[in-house]
Amino acid sequence: MDEKTTGAKNGLKNSVIGSVASYFKTNLGILIAFLLLFLIMSSTANHFFSYDNFLNILRTVSTNSYLAIGVMMAIMLAGIDLTGGSMIALSGCITVISMTALHVPIWLAVLLGCLTGVVVGLTNGLIISYTGMHPFIVTLAMQSICRGAAYLAANGSPVTTTDDSFSQIGNGYLGNLPLPVVYMAVFLILDFFLLNKTRIGRHVYAVGGNRVAAKYSGINIHRVEIMVYTVSGLLAAFAGVVLASRMSSGQPAVGVGFETDAIAAAVLGGTSFFGGTGTVGGMFIGVLVIGVINNGLNLMHVNSFWQYVAKGAIILIAVYVDMYRTKRANSKIDKKVLEKA
Repeated sequence: MDEKTTGAKNGLKNSVIGSVASYFKTNLGILIAFLLLFLIMSSTANHFFSYDNFLNILRTVSTNSYLAIGVMMAIMLAGIDLTGGSMIALSGCITVISMTALHVPIWLAVLLGCLTGVVVGLTNGLIISYTGMHPFIVTLAMQSICRGAAYLAANGSPVTTTDDSFSQIGNGYLGNLPLPVVYMAVFLILDFFLLNKTRIGRHVYAVGGNRVAAKYSGINIHRVEIMVYTVSGLLAAFAGVVLASRMSSGQPAVGVGFETDAIAAAVLGGTSFFGGTGTVGGMFIGVLVIGVINNGLNLMHVNSFWQYVAKGAIILIAVYVDMYRTKRANSKIDKKVLEKA
């Protein structure tokens, strides 16, 4: 083996080791919290520490992960996307109605459900980017529109289907892994490469970090914002298709509060509301934390209303930690500037 090949292999090895070390360093706090939570649930919740329950947790959190990917990118732009839960309801209803009422093939029904999310996300992006309206207001309004559209499309009641092929989308397996978990893994990998290995990913970080600097460096801010909200809408719609498949029905009332779980997962994973900061790995740990809390409390037969209290407290704590960390970093920068002056 020549020196050039040996050097390339050593360089790749050092790069991998450096990436892993950087990941643990960046997410050390949330990793420790997750391990402690995991140990607590394992010792207090019956049947928590079992293979079947772990698969159940992964299957359950997959829906949140689809939403959290889009929400994370929106927050990285110092924005927000609140349409996730209602988009799940609308896309699920559109998909099932397309099969049962319009009698279209399954693949076309799924495509129509996902295209619904693309249209809604694109609309959000265009309004936010070209009108200057705050993303909170725009997506809150769109949340109401999508929820109303879901009720209108379904005539106010669940729309059911008995198609086994459609049911396999959300209930099937690839080997021993549930298909929703496989979809989750694929989307997480794709998002990692989008944010870390592409120009548009670097632009997302740049726009979120300093919008004015990004504009003057030649970045098309409109294109970045539209892309992010379109992707978020698509992922929420896909989550709706998978959930409708699992329930064999499109339900206009489903998905209420799902966007809260997605926001909690993103901010727990280190995504900053100030923009410019966020990682896929950190967000996924946040998704797991929310999933473990929900699963553990259910196994302990704790009133489900306490889950809302817990998730609200988690968001408050995570945002406070983010603010504290940001202020501390800014104070260090100001101190260095004063010392140089």
